[in-house]
Amino acid sequence: MDHITENKIKSAADLAPVLAQAKQSGQQVVFTNGCFDLVHKGHTRYLREAKAAGDLLVVAVNSDDSVVRLKGPRRPVVSLDERMEILAGFYFIDFVTWFEEDTPYQIIGQLKPNRLIKGGDYALDDIVGKDLVESWGGDVFTIPEIPGGSTSGVINTILERAKLDV
Repeated sequence: MDHITENKIKSAADLAPVLAQAKQSGQQVVFTNGCFDLVHKGHTRYLREAKAAGDLLVVAVNSDDSVVRLKGPRRPVVSLDERMEILAGFYFIDFVTWFEEDTPYQIIGQLKPNRLIKGGDYALDDIVGKDLVESWGGDVFTIPEIPGGSTSGVINTILERAKLDV
């Protein structure tokens, strides 16, 4: 991992004061989260749009144990360390962090972003942390889903094609 990418990956405890200082200087901190297992065009388009909503984009990634609990025992396909390094390699992502819980509620409360963004497959009222962000005057919104952009779809395509090769 190179120095630039490495500096983007921070624990929530290390990231919180950095973001607090950025907000004090007038920067808008945008937060999003997800598993980001097998990153695809839906992820990259969504994340670029999220970055356009503010000055600093923070991406919080579910830990491996959290992904297992949410997606089942065959996931994640890609380890947390590798998923974070891949995301940190994108120029439009400023910081990458992780969380162990099934939802990002705790880390949202710790990082206090100005904006919370999720994909269009979420209803606004179902977005975890919406109450927190709105309580300190922040905004919560969704970005429209990208058709054909799905990790499960990529996995299913791989499995179907592997059957043909056997």
